[in-house]
Amino acid sequence: MGILETFRSLFRREAPPVAQPLATPEPVGAERRAKERINAREGTRVLIIDDSKTVVTVLKKFLRSAGYETLEALDAESGLAQLHPKPPELIFLDIMLPGMNGFAALRAIRRDPVTRDIPVIMMSGNEQAMEQFFGTRIGADDFMKKPFSRHEVFFRIERLLDENLVPHRATPRLPEQAIPAPAGA
Repeated sequence: MGILETFRSLFRREAPPVAQPLATPEPVGAERRAKERINAREGTRVLIIDDSKTVVTVLKKFLRSAGYETLEALDAESGLAQLHPKPPELIFLDIMLPGMNGFAALRAIRRDPVTRDIPVIMMSGNEQAMEQFFGTRIGADDFMKKPFSRHEVFFRIERLLDENLVPHRATPRLPEQAIPAPAGA
């Protein structure tokens, strides 16, 4: 109880308010950390294609701290040039890029027999869900809105890992898998 409340209670001739025990706040992100994060195996090669140096730096920092090897490109053409001779195992691809946009780059990745099976997580700061829909229609494996958190990045990666902790293309869901059947049907 503060000093001001004490004086007020003395002059009102009321019993001072009973101090309530302080609640112990839950640590921030406690429910998120209840499950241990699963990373891809050490040394997994990830290509980051984004025209924002800040986004590239943040993603690179997150990924390298978890043992990933990163390649970076500030435009789609430079990113596509890094796909050969040793392709990455995962690609983070921005949609809005100078020159060739992310959708055109994704089409080029999917048409190349060497790179068609590399999982691609598309990124955009645009709020429009149409980009996400279009990206998945032409072969994106996941979509991540910017700005993103460290938790979001690793959540997206974890969804693409197989039993050997290697990123793989997302399995497309069939319409009957997307909508649960009514009970008793």
